[in-house]
Amino acid sequence: MIFEGLSDKILGSIKKLKGQHKISESNIEDAIKEIRLSLLEADVHFKVVKSFVDRVKAKALGAEVLKDVNPGQMFVKIVHDELVQTLGGGAVDINVRENPSVIMMVGLQGVGKTTTTAKLGLYLRQKLGKKVGFVPVDVYRPAAIEQLQTLAKQNNFLCYPSTVNEKPPEILKKALSWAQTEMIDVLLVDTAGRLQIDTELMQELEDLKKVITPTEVLLVADAMLGQQSVTVAETFHAKMNLTGLVLTKVDGDARGGAALSIREVTGVPIKFLGVGEKVSALEVFHPDRLAGRILDMGDVLSLVEKAQDVIDVKEAEQSAKKMMSNKFTLEDFLAQIQQLKKLGGFESMLKFLPGMGNISKQLKTMTPPDNEIKKIEAIIRSMTIQERNDHKILNGSRRQRIALGSGTQVQDVNKLVKQFEEAKKMMSGMMSGLGRGGPGGKKGRPGFGGGGMKFPF
Repeated sequence: MIFEGLSDKILGSIKKLKGQHKISESNIEDAIKEIRLSLLEADVHFKVVKSFVDRVKAKALGAEVLKDVNPGQMFVKIVHDELVQTLGGGAVDINVRENPSVIMMVGLQGVGKTTTTAKLGLYLRQKLGKKVGFVPVDVYRPAAIEQLQTLAKQNNFLCYPSTVNEKPPEILKKALSWAQTEMIDVLLVDTAGRLQIDTELMQELEDLKKVITPTEVLLVADAMLGQQSVTVAETFHAKMNLTGLVLTKVDGDARGGAALSIREVTGVPIKFLGVGEKVSALEVFHPDRLAGRILDMGDVLSLVEKAQDVIDVKEAEQSAKKMMSNKFTLEDFLAQIQQLKKLGGFESMLKFLPGMGNISKQLKTMTPPDNEIKKIEAIIRSMTIQERNDHKILNGSRRQRIALGSGTQVQDVNKLVKQFEEAKKMMSGMMSGLGRGGPGGKKGRPGFGGGGMKFPF
């Protein structure tokens, strides 16, 4: 995951301040040196590193450590605040106030520009209620036109029928009239890319910009390219006057240098992050939330927003009522597993929670929890509806059949049933306690999983 190595090193340097009574030049010098080195290793631009480190050091030495706040905690806050500042300060809204609004998507070939166009279209429709239309103008690569048309069809978007026989400016002129006829709110223009920046590409983009007068010019940049992405952004910004950036492949093993450099070097705000291959995998960029993830402070707000998008509220309410009345079944638990998968799985959720960095590392040396959940899902799916709704009828022969059908052992089925019963008792007690206004339940968190891990439901 992006920033994992950077996060480890920064947190390691901060730990050395624990036990100190106050912040001084001597006890933060080593921490400052390690942060500088870790930023350079993450491919952060050297000018950004110098500016960041100088600001952190100046603030740290001038900070008064508050009562009951140790120097380590104070230093974390200073580093967090400066990371937020480096990343841009706050989220920047996309400008779609005009009707129709035209957004140019620009960037090099292979950075995920066409897929990002579809992702942005889905975001604008779902979050802002806009009617979106696509215009492919990459006439040099027929596959690019076909890809956008396919994505439009799969996700129920309108797409202008561009052909490789037309000139890009002519396509855009016709597409503007088409957008008005179709009463489109936002027109997303997927422009051509190149393997590298050249004069011909930039001239074409400048010509297209004159035709459509876009409300936004968004550069799609590959987070995996580090400082190279910064150079690309500088060049595009000089010619196109960019209004925003979209970083793709953030879910990969990028070192993070692009995100930490590109905003400060170019002055152009990062507006979105591409966090996966699915069309729904696009996040609004929040500098404070990303800084929190880097420092293992969590990002609960993003997790809540993600949950609101995918979780069925009525289904969740029904599950809660069943827990309170002790009527929760394996069928209900299977439904909750499906909700968990929509959130990206157990391991994916950990990165959003405070202090989970070490646990995430420990999981890598154990049986992956998502694999354990897959096993549980296979066992439950091998049961009949009657068995799922009443696990007490699971005798020896039934358990043997379920194990055979799920590719597991009978002891795995026995373990699931036992842990389900324990967890059901705990959840029933806790939920009824909450209903009375008290904590309820017993101590401990029984649940599902192997290798010592427990997964509450």
